[in-house]
Parts: sequence; structure tokens; C-alpha cells
Amino acid sequence: MELARKAVGYGYKTVVLQSGEDSHFSVEVMTRLLHKIKLLGLAITLSIGERSFAEYKAFKAAGADRYLLRIETTNKNLYTQMDPGMSFENRKTCLWNLRKLGYEVGTGCLIGLPGQTIQSLAQDILFFKELDTDMVGIGPLIPNGDTPLATAAKGDFGLTRRMVALIRLLLPEANIPATTAMETLEPNARIIILQSGANVVMPNVTEGDYRRKYALYPGKICVADTPAQCRCCMSGKINSIGRYVAKTKGFRRHLPAAYSQAAKC
Repeated sequence: MELARKAVGYGYKTVVLQSGEDSHFSVEVMTRLLHKIKLLGLAITLSIGERSFAEYKAFKAAGADRYLLRIETTNKNLYTQMDPGMSFENRKTCLWNLRKLGYEVGTGCLIGLPGQTIQSLAQDILFFKELDTDMVGIGPLIPNGDTPLATAAKGDFGLTRRMVALIRLLLPEANIPATTAMETLEPNARIIILQSGANVVMPNVTEGDYRRKYALYPGKICVADTPAQCRCCMSGKINSIGRYVAKTKGFRRHLPAAYSQAAKC
């Protein structure tokens, strides 16, 4: 709650609550937290993994607006190979349940998984279109030494950039973030990606030791920065390319029908 209040102080209108698949964050814990954060006037995105339809419904009723659940790949064989303990079909079911419940739905894929092909990436994009995804997160694989993919090659930044551009053409209304992971591969990557189809950045408002421990991959940038420094830095970068930081809650824009129809051609 303290960090949510600080987010309001930094001028943010929306927050993302993200965790691993952690049973501590029960329906009771999450609904209490959602009710309190909602009183601050923030839009809320959850990213806490696969849950039941009833749990998603309870979170929505408590104030959650969006839900981020990356499918990572829509190739069933590749998905099973990368995460043998999880169900590909259940992952898709969760995404469709979120859509049925009226969430803004976010998903996405990793670029550079061993065995991934251009054809499978094309299928990923078509799935995002089929789901009518509201937010699409695209990120390059950055191998972590503590995982089975420790020796895998890094994802290609150029391919990641092209994926963002293609998704923007197919989903002209969607929110597409320029992520910090990209900047681990390429200096000024977030600015490049913002100029290639992305329209969102996601500064981290977590502080101190917890911020440093969020080490999903080696070389993560900005781990020593404060949330205030991140806000100032990203605002400056955005302004430098003639863009501005929106003062809205960031819900998906719905463009005129003629524009959306043109994107299908």
C-alpha cells in the first residue's frame, strides 16, 4: 500500500501488481489489497499467474482492471518443452476466461527460445489478434545462469523490433510496452522500440532490496535507481523524441472502425 501511495505521488494513474505463482496471495489477501488500492483512484493490472475462473471473477469484482498472463509461445510442443510442469491448454483457457470476465487482457511472447521459428512467431501474432489482446508484451530471451537455458543464445533485438512493428500493424489499438529487457541488449532500446510501434513504458516503483532481488536475467538495468529517478529519466527520454507522458489511466484506445478495418487489409 505504501508503494501504491508513492506511485500516486509520482503522478502515475495505473499500477501493476506482479508476482510469481505464489499461494500466499490468496483471494482473501488480494481482494483486500485491491479494495484499498482502488480507493487511491488507480487503475490496477494484476500479473499473478494462472488462477481459476472464480478467482479471476473475485479479483475483477474487487477492482482489478487488467490482467497480464504471457503465453510466451503458442507452439504447443515448444511450450511443453520449455515448461513441462505446466499445461498449454490451461494457459489458453485462463486467457479466454479473462476475456469473458471483461478484463483488459495482456499476453505476449519471448523472442529467441531454442527451437522457435519465424512460423511459430507468426502464429503467436495471429493468436494475439484472435484474442483481441489489449496489451502485448514482447521481450527477447536473456539467458539466466540459474536456469536450464543458461547456455542458450540471447534473443535478437532486430527480430524483437520487427515483431513489435508487425503487432502494431495488426493491432493498432493495443498497448505495447517498450521493456527494460530490450535495453539490456541494445543501448537506448526503449526509445528505438517506442519509435517502432510501442506506446508504453513500465517504470518499477519497487524500492530497496526487493528491487535488487527482482533479478530475472543478468545485466538488468536501473536496479540501483530509485522510482523517482526512473520517472525523471523515462520522462526525459520520451520528451526527447517529441512524445509526452499521458495523464490518463492508459486504457486501450478504440480507433474508428475504418482505421481498424484498414489494419486488416
